[in-house]
Amino acid sequence: MATLRFRALNLVDQRKPVPVASSERRSEIFGRNVFGLEAMRATMSGDYFKKLQSAIKQGTPVERSVADAVAGAMKTWAMSKGATHYTHWFQPLTGATAEKHDSFFDLNSDGRPIENFKGSALVQQEPDASSFPSGGIRNTFEARGYTAWDPTSPAFIIETAGAKTLCIPTIFVAYTGEALDYKAPLLKSLVALERAALPICQYFDKDVQRVTTTLGIEQEYFLVDKALYSARPDLVMTGRTLFGHAPAKGQQLEDHYFGSIPPRVHAFMLEFEEEATKLGIPLRTRHNEVAPHQFECAPTFEDANLAIDHNQLLMDIMDRVADKHDFKVLLHEKPFAGVNGSGKHNNWALSTDTGVNLLSPGRKPKENLQFLAFFINTMKAVHQHADLLRASIASASNDHRLGANEAPPAIMSVFVGSQLSQVLDELERNAKLPLDKGDNLYLKLGIDKIPPILLDNTDRNRTSPFAFTGNKFEFRAVGSSANSSSSMTVLNAIVADQLETFRKEVDALIEGGRKKEMAIIDVLRQYVIDSKAIRFEGNGYSDEWKVEAAGRGLSNVPTTPPALDAFVTEQSSQLFSRLGIYSHVELHARHEILLEDYIKRVQIESRVMGDLAINHIIPTAVAYQNKLVQNVKGLRELGLDDEFTQVTVDSIKEISRRVATIKTTVAEMVDCRKVANKKDDTRERALMYSEKVRPLFDVIRRQVDKLELLVADEDWPLVKYRELLFLH
Repeated sequence: MATLRFRALNLVDQRKPVPVASSERRSEIFGRNVFGLEAMRATMSGDYFKKLQSAIKQGTPVERSVADAVAGAMKTWAMSKGATHYTHWFQPLTGATAEKHDSFFDLNSDGRPIENFKGSALVQQEPDASSFPSGGIRNTFEARGYTAWDPTSPAFIIETAGAKTLCIPTIFVAYTGEALDYKAPLLKSLVALERAALPICQYFDKDVQRVTTTLGIEQEYFLVDKALYSARPDLVMTGRTLFGHAPAKGQQLEDHYFGSIPPRVHAFMLEFEEEATKLGIPLRTRHNEVAPHQFECAPTFEDANLAIDHNQLLMDIMDRVADKHDFKVLLHEKPFAGVNGSGKHNNWALSTDTGVNLLSPGRKPKENLQFLAFFINTMKAVHQHADLLRASIASASNDHRLGANEAPPAIMSVFVGSQLSQVLDELERNAKLPLDKGDNLYLKLGIDKIPPILLDNTDRNRTSPFAFTGNKFEFRAVGSSANSSSSMTVLNAIVADQLETFRKEVDALIEGGRKKEMAIIDVLRQYVIDSKAIRFEGNGYSDEWKVEAAGRGLSNVPTTPPALDAFVTEQSSQLFSRLGIYSHVELHARHEILLEDYIKRVQIESRVMGDLAINHIIPTAVAYQNKLVQNVKGLRELGLDDEFTQVTVDSIKEISRRVATIKTTVAEMVDCRKVANKKDDTRERALMYSEKVRPLFDVIRRQVDKLELLVADEDWPLVKYRELLFLH
């Protein structure tokens, strides 16, 4: 292993930036490999093009004749780009994307070769569903599942090793109809949110006919050299370093954040951004993040469904391009202990077909009342369903990041800024003031005091998991490796449910004779009071906040297994069922899948840790200890007394103690796994892995990291943090 380490270090020393030549403007190549509106117009008849656009906008099924026309146009376009195969591109509950390639090549009835792609192949395919997570929905021997075309997300072409494939975004469902993916529930949640938001918009503007959810996903990631990555079995197998002593220099000088981008990294960024641009991903920002060799990219906001498809695609593009540049992208939430983890900040908002951002204050008091209606209802939804929102971001990897002094805590809170806090406080105080004839209710209630642009009127709070940032909410607690569909489906659902409740309460007051504006204000005022506990402007990293949050009645669930319980409460089951997003069966299946995923990931980490500790670390430590023993013997043979040998003897003893602790703790960890694996109940098994197995990781790691400081550098088998984080 030590030989492998030094061979890897030698390779890194010889690396040069990979030349990336591009003379075209981004605006000229944007969407080049996407079957978007322009490609459709160029390859379809006007009549079929209009019918397809109408079906997409109205959410109605695509007619068979239209599907055949689209398939023919898609095939013509894809083949003109050099594509030879097509695939239904879907997002199963593994967390990765999936695809099964079929060739356009076929034989006709006469046995002659042709290129063929029909509407039936476009709209639906039947991949094997038995090998994907189903949470008990499907038996192993029941293989049938269906992928079905999502016409709201355009098809695109991916090139891998010179071969081009037409990728068709689809949902993935069981033979019996239950969703087996992330996309299907997301689409249902978007429909539910629009259905709930539209009547609220029409309180203020009858011309509004559509409400769409927009999303901008910031992506954080680490880059390490491919050779160094390959020399770390823990990185290869788990995505994070299970061992590694902190380097003398980490991020404490704060000199990496927004610093100059290293040449090799810059070349990588140029190429992956260009590839992303060709696929219609509107990347605009790149920069160094806080931790050494951590970076971030961010796109312009898009329709939420498309934004999530693009983010899933982006992670794949980054990985493939990184390989060409001899890098490995690390998307694990906490690949290195003691330095910043990585997140995926989801910037969420709502907009109307009349061009209004519903989370942006307007220039008129009435517009501000509309803004407050959506703003306060979102805040109320987070307060009402904080545990469910926490569950939506729960994973074995994100547990390392949440609350780790550089990421939002596991406690859900909402940051709104000092200015909006004052507006909400004034609304709470003044809403019961008597209104005389001729009074300006907006002025008297403080509603007209909201500036039209809040974007820069308040400082941001990076310690808040759910922060209002001027014209959108930023859900900062989503993990960097996560599919954002999970958290966005929950957020859409809880806001939709809250808006429906709001409408019913306002309509009841109006029917009772209350003026519409005052009915809205009455209900909003009560929501401000009810949800006050969720608002927090201070330091979310502090221990004081944990104490204060407990006093406010806010939950703090730091680990995944108990956090996931929120998915299967009666309240959650009724909410998702009422909105038509998850059935009872689907919800419990997902709970089971997420628990199983947690167990498997911790189990893999435990096995890798045991293997490295017993088969690599201990032999290295013992071999070095033997060198020290020989050194002591030699000194004593020269007649030198304990005054000259004591330091070395102390090192020998310390190595023995630490090796003994590692061996006994690894054995204990293995025994705990065996006990846990005998539990039939998945939740009990997950809890045992969380409460019994995982805490032993820290004990083993502490001893190994101390040995790293004791053993000679030339003997140490694992690539060190200083090498992973600082060698470019």
